[in-house]
Amino acid sequence: MAPVSAKKGKTSLKLYRGDAKTMLAFNFSDKSAAKDFAGFTIQCQPKGQPAYYLFNNLQFKTPADHAQDPKESPHASINAPIHKFRWVHVPGVVHQSITPFFGNYAYTVTPRYFDKGRLKPLDPTQSVSATILVDKFAKGNLELGFTRGYTQSQAFVNHFGHDALIQPKNAKLLFDTTQLSGTNAQGVKFTYRDEYEWLGASTREKIFALFDDVLKNTSLVVDVFAYDLNETDLLQAMLKLAKQGRIRIILDNSKDHHDKDNSKPEDQFEKLFKAAAGKKELMKRGKFNRYAHDKVFIVSRIGSKGNSPQYVLTGSTNFSITGLYVNSNHVLVFRDPKIAALYAGVFKEVWDDGVKEKAFVKTPWSLKTFSSDAKGTPRTDFTFAPHDPATTGKVLKTVTARIASEGRKGKTVGSVMFAVMQVDPGKDESKRAKNPVYLALNTLHNNQRIFSYGISDSPGGISLYPVNKKTGVLVTGKPAQTILPPPFNQVRAIKGFGHQVHHKFVVCGFNGDDPVVFCGSSNLSTGGEESNGDNLLAVHDGDVATVFAIEAILLVDHFDFLDRMPKAGGAKTKKVPQSKQQAAINAGWFLSTDDKWTAKYFNSKDLHSVDRELFGG
Repeated sequence: MAPVSAKKGKTSLKLYRGDAKTMLAFNFSDKSAAKDFAGFTIQCQPKGQPAYYLFNNLQFKTPADHAQDPKESPHASINAPIHKFRWVHVPGVVHQSITPFFGNYAYTVTPRYFDKGRLKPLDPTQSVSATILVDKFAKGNLELGFTRGYTQSQAFVNHFGHDALIQPKNAKLLFDTTQLSGTNAQGVKFTYRDEYEWLGASTREKIFALFDDVLKNTSLVVDVFAYDLNETDLLQAMLKLAKQGRIRIILDNSKDHHDKDNSKPEDQFEKLFKAAAGKKELMKRGKFNRYAHDKVFIVSRIGSKGNSPQYVLTGSTNFSITGLYVNSNHVLVFRDPKIAALYAGVFKEVWDDGVKEKAFVKTPWSLKTFSSDAKGTPRTDFTFAPHDPATTGKVLKTVTARIASEGRKGKTVGSVMFAVMQVDPGKDESKRAKNPVYLALNTLHNNQRIFSYGISDSPGGISLYPVNKKTGVLVTGKPAQTILPPPFNQVRAIKGFGHQVHHKFVVCGFNGDDPVVFCGSSNLSTGGEESNGDNLLAVHDGDVATVFAIEAILLVDHFDFLDRMPKAGGAKTKKVPQSKQQAAINAGWFLSTDDKWTAKYFNSKDLHSVDRELFGG
C-alpha cells in the first residue's frame, strides 16, 4: 500500500506503515508556512480507545510563558510541539503498556506557531488527520519480524534498569527464563522472559509461533539451518521434537561453535539432542569452508509420498540469546509452498552432501538465481551460497549496480538506506577490490545525488547528520565508549555481546518507481559468499522496502545522537534520572522559542531539506 496521505491548507501529512510502528512525515506547500513556526502537535487515537498526545523529550524552559493544556504533561506535544518534519511512533514506549493495542490508529497533526516568542493556543482548523493500520507487518504470503535490539537505550534502562542482566551469571544451557531477572527504578520486578519478549519483539513472536505450530500439529516437521544456537526456550522445544523424530538440524561447527572439549553451547546441545533423538540421525554438523551461516526453519507436512513443504522462516537472526535479544535483526516468513519447497531442496542437497562446499558450489542451487512472484507473494529473488568466484561476482554486482543506479545523472534524488553489520572494506587494496558492496556503502554518503542513511558496527569512517550540507549519514552502532552529557550517562555499553547492528539489509529506491530491499543472512562480502552457507534475498516491493527503511531510520537516528557524544571524560552523575525528559531538564536542554530551527529544512543545500521532501512529498 502507498503511504496514507492527507492535506489541509499548506500542511500535508503522510503515514508510512512499519512493523508495529508508524512513520509520520509532515510538509508545507511553501516556505512561508514556516514563519514563526513552533513545531507540530501530534495526537494519536487507537480505535475505540482514548486519544493521547505523543511526547517530546524536550519541553519549554518556562512552560507558563506559553499556551499550555494543564491537564497534559509539559512534554505532551500539545504543550511541547515536535521540532522535526518526521517522527516514528512506536506504541507502548510512553503510552499504553509494553504490549500495546494493535489496529487502526488515527493521527491528527496540527502546526503550531509563536507570537513574539510565546506559543499560541492550538488552532484545530489547521489540523490534518489520517488513519493507518498499526500492527505486525504482513503482506499476502509474506510476514516480517524485527528484534527491538536497543539495549543501549533509555527505553531499555527505564523498563529494566541500567544493570539488568540479559542472562543469569554462569547460566546453564537450559536455564529457567521465568526466574526473576531484576527490578527497575520504579520497583517493578521482571523475569528473563519479560525481557526477552520486549527485546525479541516480533521476531521472537514469529519464531515461537512457528514452533508452537509444529509442536501442536503432529503432521508437521521442521528442518533447521542454524549458526548460533543457544536460546534456552527454543532449545527445549527442539528437544521435544527430537524425541518425536520431527526435526532435523544442520548446525555450524566452526571454531566459534565447536572445540575439542565439546564445551561450546552448540556442542552441549548436540549431546542432548542426539540423546533425545535416539537411533535416528537428525543432526549434521558442518561449516562448508568457513561457516554454516544460514538461519532458516522449513516447515513441511508429512505425507505418504513424501513431505510437502508449507512455509519457511529466514533472515539475519541467529537463534541465540545475543541474536534475538541484543542484536538488531530481522526475519521473513514466506507462507508460500513453492518458496518453502525451494529452501527444502537446498536443505536436502546440503544434508545429502554432508555440508561440503566443493559439492554445493557445483549444484544449480548455488549457480542459479531463483525468482518467485506467485499470487500473494511479493516478487523476490533468492540466491544460495557458497558460490564459485564467478557466481559470487554476479551476485554482488546485482547489489552494487542497484546502489549505483540511485545516483545516476538526470534522476531525481535517489535513496539508499541500510543497516549492515560491517561495511569497512579495510586498507588492503586486494581486499577492498573483493568487497565491492562494502566499498559502495562506505563511500555512499559522499554522493550528494543520493539521500543515504546508513549504520554499521564497523564503518571505515563516520559521517554524522550535517547542517548546510547534502552529504549522507553513516553512523556506527558501537559507540561503546560514549560518555553522554550529564545526566545522560546511564546508557549501558554492549561489551561482551558482540554486535548491536547484525542486520544485513540495503533498501534502494524508497518512494521511487522500483523499490527493492536486499536482505537475509549474507554479510554481502566476497569471502562470505564464497565460503559460507548463506541466503540473500532481493524483495521488489514498496511496502516491504518501507518497513525496512523505517528500521534503518530508527537505528541511524538513535546512534547519530550517541555518536555525537564525546568518547572520553565527562562527569558521572550520582543519581540516575528515571526518565529521558527529566535528564534533558537536568542537562539544560529546552525547546527554542523562535523559528530558526526550521532553516535547515528549507535550505536546498542541506540534507534536512532533502529528507523533508523525500518523506513528506
